[in-house]
Amino acid sequence: MTFLTPLIKSLSLGAAGAALAILSTGAQAAGSVAAGKAVFERVNCASCHGADAKTSIDPSYPQLAGQHPDYLKHALKAYQRGQSNAAPSANVRKNAIMGAFAVQLSDKDIEDVAAYLASLPGNLAVRK
Repeated sequence: MTFLTPLIKSLSLGAAGAALAILSTGAQAAGSVAAGKAVFERVNCASCHGADAKTSIDPSYPQLAGQHPDYLKHALKAYQRGQSNAAPSANVRKNAIMGAFAVQLSDKDIEDVAAYLASLPGNLAVRK
């Protein structure tokens, strides 16, 4: 078994290096909070979701402040697919209002606005 020890150590170091590379790539891919705030203002998200993104004009509208960025990105992409009349599926959201706003957004806009909204303090919590 002792002849395997150097191999195991080198594999462990290699795995750690790969994990660091993946994590650093993910950090670079994250959107810009400042650019996301500009997108939020340009598209006028506050008109429904509130200036703080958690005080919606209608209680049925979701709070966006503090939401997970991956969820926000997925939702906006699903609204875009719904607006393009994609076949109904779990990855399509059909809502005339959100679809009309979502189709105005580029992939970069979506990354940025998701980063901005995730950075805001919110009332969202995980149930335990």
